[in-house]
Amino acid sequence: MSEGEFTARINGSVSALSADEWDALGDGGNPFVSHAFLSALEASGSVGGRSGWSPVPITIEGPDGRLAAALPAYLKEHSQGEYVFDHAWADAWHRAGGAYYPKLQISVPFTPATGPRLLTPHPELRLPLLRAAETLCREHGLSSAHATFIEPDQVPVFEAAGWLLREDIQFHWENRDYASFDEFLGALSSRKRKDIRKEREKAQEGVEIRTLSGTDLREEHWDAFWSFYQDTGARKWGHPYLTRQAFSLLGETMADRILLVMAYIDDQPVAGALNFIGKDALYGRYWGAVVEKPFLHFELCYYQAIDAAIALGLSRVEAGAQGGHKLARGYEPVRTVSAHYIVHDGLRAAIADYLEQERAGIAQDQIWLGDRTPFRKT
Repeated sequence: MSEGEFTARINGSVSALSADEWDALGDGGNPFVSHAFLSALEASGSVGGRSGWSPVPITIEGPDGRLAAALPAYLKEHSQGEYVFDHAWADAWHRAGGAYYPKLQISVPFTPATGPRLLTPHPELRLPLLRAAETLCREHGLSSAHATFIEPDQVPVFEAAGWLLREDIQFHWENRDYASFDEFLGALSSRKRKDIRKEREKAQEGVEIRTLSGTDLREEHWDAFWSFYQDTGARKWGHPYLTRQAFSLLGETMADRILLVMAYIDDQPVAGALNFIGKDALYGRYWGAVVEKPFLHFELCYYQAIDAAIALGLSRVEAGAQGGHKLARGYEPVRTVSAHYIVHDGLRAAIADYLEQERAGIAQDQIWLGDRTPFRKT
C-alpha cells in the first residue's frame, strides 16, 4: 500500500457506505459479508430499531479516502441471534455488579456460517481493525467484543491480538469430487446407504420438489416461504429474526446467489429450504413446513443441498448450527472458532479459565463424533 494517513471510523450503517468499495475489500466468495446482504438486513428492519442489533461497521479509509478495511459490527443489547452462547458470562458479570450489555458483536446477524470478519485485501490492516474495535469498547463503556464463526485463515490474527479463542462444532458436508449423489452414497457403509435411500424415497413420495434461483424467484415464492419461516422462527426463537421485506430485498439484489428448494403437494407449496451460494460452499440457512411429512426436512435441507453442491462443483455444504442428526447423513464434525475481547481483567481471567476447560471437552467430542461418521471404515 502507498504510504499516507489512514483513518478509522465508526459508521452508522453498511448501506450508507459505497457498495463497490465495500465489496472490493473481499474476494466475493462469501455472500453474507456482501454489501447487498448486510444492507438488506438494515433496509428491511431486521437489524436496527428495536431489534437489539445496531449497525456500527468499523472502517479504515486510505489516503485516497476510499475504504481500505472494514469490520461488520453491531452494538448488542442482548445475546440473541448469535449462535455462540455467552448468556452465562453475562449473568455472572451482572451478579458481580457489572454491565455486560451493550457489547460489540463482529459477525453477520442471525447467520452461523463461517466467513471473513476482517474485510481487507491488505493483511497489515487486520490488526489495526481489531485495535479500533478494542478502542471502541474501552472508550464507550462496552464490556466486550465478540467475533463469531471466523474463517480459519483469520483466526491467527485474533490470537496474535490477544483475544480469547472459543471452539465449537458444526456439521459440514465435504465434496470429495463426487460426480453424483449415488457416488457419494458409495462412500458410506452399506446400512447407512440403504437408510438414506429409504429416507429420500419416503420424503419424495407424493411430493414435487422444485429448485429456484435467479429470475425463477418471484414474490409468490417468498410469500410461501415466509409462512414456513414464521412457523420455524416462532418455535425456535419465539419470533422470526428476519422481516418479510428482507426476503424480497434479498431476492431483488442477490437472486443469483440464492437457491430456494420448495416442496409441493397437489401444486401447493408446503415446505422450503433457503440456501445461499458462495464461491466454494453452499450455505443452508432457513427451513420451514406447514405439513408433517417424515424425512422431508432431511430431504430439503441436507440431501437436496448435497445434490446442488455436486452440480455446482462446490467443495462443501454448511448446514447451519448444531444438529447431531446431520452426522448420520454424511455431514462431518468441523471445528468452528470465535474470538473474544474482554475489557475487565477479572472477567477476562474467569472466561479464559472456563474456555480452557470447554476446549478440552469440545476436542473430545470432535474425536468421538468423527469416529461415528457413516463412511466406510478402511
